[in-house]
Amino acid sequence: MSKTIAILAPGAMGSAVARRLSEHGARVLTSLKGRSEATQKRAADAGMIGADDDAIAGADIILSIVPPGEAVALADWLAGLIVSREHKPVVVDCNAVNVDTVRGIEEIIGSAQAPFVDAGIIGFPPQAGAKSPAFYMSGEHAKDVAVLKEFGLDVRIVEGPVGAASALKMSYAGIVKGLAGIGSAMVVAATKAGAADALRDELALSQPAILARLEVALPDMIPKAYRWVAEMREISGFLGSDHPASQIYEGFARWFEHLAEDAKGEAVDAELMKAFAAGIARKKA
Repeated sequence: MSKTIAILAPGAMGSAVARRLSEHGARVLTSLKGRSEATQKRAADAGMIGADDDAIAGADIILSIVPPGEAVALADWLAGLIVSREHKPVVVDCNAVNVDTVRGIEEIIGSAQAPFVDAGIIGFPPQAGAKSPAFYMSGEHAKDVAVLKEFGLDVRIVEGPVGAASALKMSYAGIVKGLAGIGSAMVVAATKAGAADALRDELALSQPAILARLEVALPDMIPKAYRWVAEMREISGFLGSDHPASQIYEGFARWFEHLAEDAKGEAVDAELMKAFAAGIARKKA
């Protein structure tokens, strides 16, 4: 049973996954070079062990959990670490990237003669006492990391080559985050036009499930919007430049980019979204 797992990097998802693994007996390594004091504390609280490059390369499994825009650069770095090693870790890309991107990452890791697994995470970072998000995995070596089930992760094998798990992730995120994008854009537009109450009332009558989702999604997405920009562009790429809907996701990328900048500034649109969600709660009370 593999017990030494490296996670790069110790962000919100990475550190939460590390805590789950360490609670189930795994030894979890990470790289803390150049990391802030807050990140180092987060890693320590999650049971992660700061390790040098050689120790990272010597892990049994390496999980890449970074923003999608950083996935290729991390793969290049990992390939350089492991190319000369006799023992090759299984490298698992868990990032929200499209099929072409993950196949390119497979080539990079393959150049170092290391086994590679395509993975897509669906769900929130695991919390104490709560279930793990789903780790969908595909490719020839997917079953080689099924051992992660023994350490508290919900591993689900997608039958198919590298790219199958990422295709699932892109499709799922395209639906769920696409709905969040549509909902937030229309809520802000309706509010600025003086129709917020009317929109809320009509949704309560004819689309209660959508209204319930907006109550949670609108405030939740504000601090995450900056992370969704690159993901929307990956989804656009997943559809392909010739697909009529690809520009929809480029538009969502620009919208989330705007929301991220708005949240850092006067937060005008962010406050409108919060107010709409608060109004839903008041109506229910």
